[in-house]
Amino acid sequence: MTFTPPKSILLIRNPIAGRRRRGLVEDVMRLVQAEGWTVDLVDTEAAGDARRLAETCDARRYAVIAVAGGDGTINEVVNGLARRSDGAPALALVPLGTANVLAHELGLRATAKVVAETMIAGRELLMRPGEATGSGLPRHFSLMAGAGFDAKVVAGVTAPLKRRLGKAAYVWRSMIETRRYRPVRYAVEVDGVAFEAASVIVTRSRLYAGPYVVAPAATLGEPLLHVCLFERWGRSQTLRFGLALLLGRLPKTGGYRVIAGRDVKVSVLSDAGESRSQPVQIDGDNALTLPVSIAIASGAVRLLRPV
Repeated sequence: MTFTPPKSILLIRNPIAGRRRRGLVEDVMRLVQAEGWTVDLVDTEAAGDARRLAETCDARRYAVIAVAGGDGTINEVVNGLARRSDGAPALALVPLGTANVLAHELGLRATAKVVAETMIAGRELLMRPGEATGSGLPRHFSLMAGAGFDAKVVAGVTAPLKRRLGKAAYVWRSMIETRRYRPVRYAVEVDGVAFEAASVIVTRSRLYAGPYVVAPAATLGEPLLHVCLFERWGRSQTLRFGLALLLGRLPKTGGYRVIAGRDVKVSVLSDAGESRSQPVQIDGDNALTLPVSIAIASGAVRLLRPV
């Protein structure tokens, strides 16, 4: 006898994210409840709450786990779901964050009607996250792990600054990191083949920082990593790469290439006299330090995308 989960949703909300769009959550709940679904809303209070809720919620009670927050909160839920069996609830998004990269990747527009319809009748996409292993516990990611310039920018953006300035916080921090630039070099190994880079992004997603393309061939449904190598050093090159990203020209820019693979290792080849440890950002959050090993996780997550 096949078990059919009840029409019930666990909605995990980060109350700090998207304060200007708080009405979206209420509108989505109203539309979903009008279709006969039950919604249990739980606000997170501290880091790790979303992961714990996703890992321990009762799959016989909830058909869907929905996340109202940004990519960082979504990452916590992905980490919780990836540790479960195939019977875990499906994952739906209510995009409230600064970049909402995963929502862009899924083609999910942030309107109450589209979000509600996707939550209760969306198409399933089976995604195996990436898994980064360094110091401490492994971290899963649905989007990316990065080392180099972008990781240093992320590490320098504090939560209060992000709440106050939004996306502008990253622009401000990028200016600071450009000014203090040192030509650090990273050793990158993809399926046993060695490369060098000034920065590296290991991604499951074709997009970065919202709607900007970094890996045109990447797709969440394919269990493959795409390693984005920024192979030229210097402040001017960093600015050139950043402008190319914003103009949609990065994949065709000289000194940039993407290598597909399944097993990736990233370490420091030369620290250029920097005294700080080299950070690793995971889905836009400062998470680990180099060296790291990155692979495709064994567990999978069922993502809901628009019909």
